[in-house]
Amino acid sequence: MATDHKTTYCRICESLCGMVAEVQEDRLVALRADKDHPLSAGFACQKGIAFTEVVNDPDRVTTPLRRRADGTFEEVSWDQAMTDITNRLSMIHRRHGSGAVGWYFGNPGVFSYSHLIAVISFVNGLGLGSHLYTASSQDTHSRLMASQLLYGTPSSVPIPDLNRTDLLVVIGANPVVSHGSVLTAPRIKDRLRDVVKRGGRVIVIDPRKTETAAQFDWLGIVPDTDALLLLSMLQVMFAEHLVDRKQLARRADGSDWLAVQCAPFTPELTETVTGVGADTVRDLARSLARTPRAAVYGRIGACAGRSGTLTSYLIDAVNLVAGNVDVPGGSVFGSFGVPGERWAFTALGALLRHDYRRNRSRIGGFGNLVHTEPATMLAAEITTPGDRQIRALFVSAGNPVLSVPNGAELAAAMPQLELSVALDFYLTETTARCDYVLPVTTMYERDDFPLLFQSFHATPFRQTTEAVVPPRGQARTEWQIVDELMRRMATRSPAFAALAVARVSAGLLGRQLSPRALADAIIRIGRGGDWFGLRRGGLSFNSLAERHPHGAVLEPDLRTGTLRSAVAYPNRRIRLQHNEITAQIGQLRHRQDPVGYPLRLIGMRQARSENSWMHNAPLLMRGDRTPRALMHTDDARARGIAEGDEIAVRSPHGKIALPATLTEDIVVGTVAIPHGWGHNGTGGWRLANAVGGVNVNDLTSNDPDDVESLSGMAWLTGVPIEVERSH
Repeated sequence: MATDHKTTYCRICESLCGMVAEVQEDRLVALRADKDHPLSAGFACQKGIAFTEVVNDPDRVTTPLRRRADGTFEEVSWDQAMTDITNRLSMIHRRHGSGAVGWYFGNPGVFSYSHLIAVISFVNGLGLGSHLYTASSQDTHSRLMASQLLYGTPSSVPIPDLNRTDLLVVIGANPVVSHGSVLTAPRIKDRLRDVVKRGGRVIVIDPRKTETAAQFDWLGIVPDTDALLLLSMLQVMFAEHLVDRKQLARRADGSDWLAVQCAPFTPELTETVTGVGADTVRDLARSLARTPRAAVYGRIGACAGRSGTLTSYLIDAVNLVAGNVDVPGGSVFGSFGVPGERWAFTALGALLRHDYRRNRSRIGGFGNLVHTEPATMLAAEITTPGDRQIRALFVSAGNPVLSVPNGAELAAAMPQLELSVALDFYLTETTARCDYVLPVTTMYERDDFPLLFQSFHATPFRQTTEAVVPPRGQARTEWQIVDELMRRMATRSPAFAALAVARVSAGLLGRQLSPRALADAIIRIGRGGDWFGLRRGGLSFNSLAERHPHGAVLEPDLRTGTLRSAVAYPNRRIRLQHNEITAQIGQLRHRQDPVGYPLRLIGMRQARSENSWMHNAPLLMRGDRTPRALMHTDDARARGIAEGDEIAVRSPHGKIALPATLTEDIVVGTVAIPHGWGHNGTGGWRLANAVGGVNVNDLTSNDPDDVESLSGMAWLTGVPIEVERSH
């Protein structure tokens, strides 16, 4: 049997490693790392190799399913499904307006350009008031909010210039396992090692000695105190005159205000809370200010606390005050590399800031950040009567019952919906509660271009791919499903009607109106593009796939001197002074923890897990995959807990039970529990159900008072808990 070898790339995580697919008779039989990929260079993680098992999973949904009254599912045709969905959605829209419709999509959705465009087109085209939710309010929203405050747009997110830095401080991230987040850098472990080889340092600030911290310098910190540490570092920089005041004044407004804000937070004051010694704080602040090529990089652990926006803001403030923004080896801004990007950022920033001020969630009154609402409020938006109550919900590439705080409330709320539709290739704990499950393609059954990640590449890079195998069964791309839905709903929406006219007009010109045309245009007019044939040898979607199957490096390093283009405020200057930041700093001083919960909960990434959706792959589930709680031996000894004991973990919001693993590689008073588990048998994935595990989010809260006020970010790290031995 002949085997075809097709070059493509992985879209499980942000490293986007090059892959080679082995195909026999239109069936994917194996995946291996692409040794000719210029960035990943023959590296692929276990999840990437195991994805063959996802594509061919016998538990995969490959035909439209309709839920019966008894909770089981029956197969239906696409026409049956789409006719009923359209009729019911049209009725809801007619009676209650677009505000009665919501859409949630998870992280995999951003790795498919056509999925992203489909959801945005549908939600915006349906009409004003519709609800959009993403997994970003569980992992990234506070980072985006900080960018909106500092630079005037959430789309300007600086990344460390990994290829040239000599000092990298990592806060709340574990890139050896996550492979980078809001940072596209294949073989990131090697890139971190290169920093050391150049004579530099990598310092990991984390409550746990993570897989990354174990290979570099670990600085332990009490969970959810990063903001205090950063404030004390700024205090040292200003007090010891380590700041180039003239350069700072040229770049930003509000530096004097910032100096006043951080002045009370001396290292001696903060060490009593953070656990980081005063001398260590001073050494770190001095090193960042005196090292010409240095950067601080923070991710989910820094985002998901009670003051996530403040922490993300302060990370950038430290980089700025130390003189490490927009310089080689520092904290720099990527780019799409298209003409007019600067002015597009300005317009987009103004639009998004206006949307944030004007549009608020019904529950909690949270501002719409990047046109989305906090997913933590989704259950209440379904159950709370009134204008814009959600009556129809679409879910794609996500499992919010497991990923949002207090998912049990969402599970209980979903039966109240008049219509619920899932676009997925698994029956998950969420999709199994939907009226319809529509089968979608996996990443190797569609073409692709990493549209959203173009500005996060540590090395400017382009790659496209064609589908390597046809869709299994009756699976369709999300775009195909949404496009048909918009066709059928053309009479309900002027935008959908206009799209129908545009579709016909494009057809008359021999063209197809599709997301691929947009991706192709971005590539063609961008850096290295062919300008629609005007530049010989330039890039297009097709030429990348055909002539550069392994991708194309556009430039060896990120450009610097681009700060004014990244800032969307009219004066092109960073804004440091904000009343919202003043308020969050004030809250740090008056923070009170509940009595009876002396320990603090943090999350924990696992090398063979990708949130909740890869627990049905046999290759990844070998051995004992039972999730365990990691706690310090001193905390365990004080509670009479031994290695492997079943423990009860309780918070003010819930209780779970799981085995304990004891270690000294975690800060005393901290308990780490992996997320993404809790497969309780309601889904259709048999192997995942067999392991089960507990859902750590049962310990977290969806009360509006427990949601980060500026960004709508869920509070997932530093949650107060107590642990006892199960009896």
